[in-house]
Amino acid sequence: MSDEGYEMQYIQEAFDTNWIAPLGKNVDEFESELADKVGSKAAAALSSGTAAIHMALKAAGVGKGDLVFCPTLTFSATANPIIYQNAIPVFIDSDYETWNMSPEALEKAFEKYSPKAVIVVHLYGLSADMDRIIQICNKHSVPLIEDAAESLGTYYKEKHTGTFGDYGVFSFNGNKIITTSGGGMLVSDNEERIAKVRFWATQSRDPARHYQHSELGFNYRMSNIVAGIGRGQLKVLDQRVKKKKYIFEFYKRELGGLDGVEFMPINEWNEPNYWLSCMTLSGKVKPLDIMEALEIENVESRPIWKPMHMQPFFEKYDYIGGDVAEKLFESGICLPSDTKMNDEDLGRIVEIVKGLWR
Repeated sequence: MSDEGYEMQYIQEAFDTNWIAPLGKNVDEFESELADKVGSKAAAALSSGTAAIHMALKAAGVGKGDLVFCPTLTFSATANPIIYQNAIPVFIDSDYETWNMSPEALEKAFEKYSPKAVIVVHLYGLSADMDRIIQICNKHSVPLIEDAAESLGTYYKEKHTGTFGDYGVFSFNGNKIITTSGGGMLVSDNEERIAKVRFWATQSRDPARHYQHSELGFNYRMSNIVAGIGRGQLKVLDQRVKKKKYIFEFYKRELGGLDGVEFMPINEWNEPNYWLSCMTLSGKVKPLDIMEALEIENVESRPIWKPMHMQPFFEKYDYIGGDVAEKLFESGICLPSDTKMNDEDLGRIVEIVKGLWR
């Protein structure tokens, strides 16, 4: 059998053995196979990447009133679990070199606060500057959580993102490079903490004959059906990364010479998964112009994430840095990046975009 199509085999097996619920061979194997793939000692399959961040914060000891440093340029799912733990986010600016957390801004934040944990994000599959961020966190003895929801398959200096910090988080939401429809994974080399996360995520049910609960529990475990999809999808991860890179290079070749166009930064130490092909504009053509031109042709595109410190819910929390994240948001656009697109589809998108410069 080719690598395509394993999903139905694993799903059928779950039905045949009547293991549908959040237990079963697929869950165990998906955890093991993903941990092996990225090079972590242990993994816990959960209902979402958001749940994985929540459990990572809890495992790191984050609680009421604690401060957590978090990038401002990210999706709200990175920051929401900080609030779930009754903790307080402090948002950190990006840098242009990586589009991710600025080590300089992170150092400034440490001069002002003593956080319980730091969350770093690998935005759009681009790795953050991990050596410097790890150095800063180690200097202050603060746990590091990697939100690698968008970067499964990305390497930083030949090592998978999500495996540098104390905890790494992956997402299998419908828009990710591989998907289980919904779901996430928490990885760590701390096998004891991962075992504890599995316990919390299964309603903290004590190993007693009766239903007994000595700790607060969560209904966060992945189902055996969803895990079966994940096992099949994991087999095509490398093919997906290859196609995503092809899409990015197609856009860069065709659009990179246009006035004011710059593509997301690819550093020599970073081999991204190219989850989304993103660019910034500094000329007459604005991101909204491209979005509207594509929309007329029934093609969807998106702005860069709106920074958390600009969001109505989060604007009351402190922010450390300058205006890099804001400028990336104002000037950035995410182009259509689905791996099912062929050259004809890509060519059509490119022609629509080029038309705005004519």
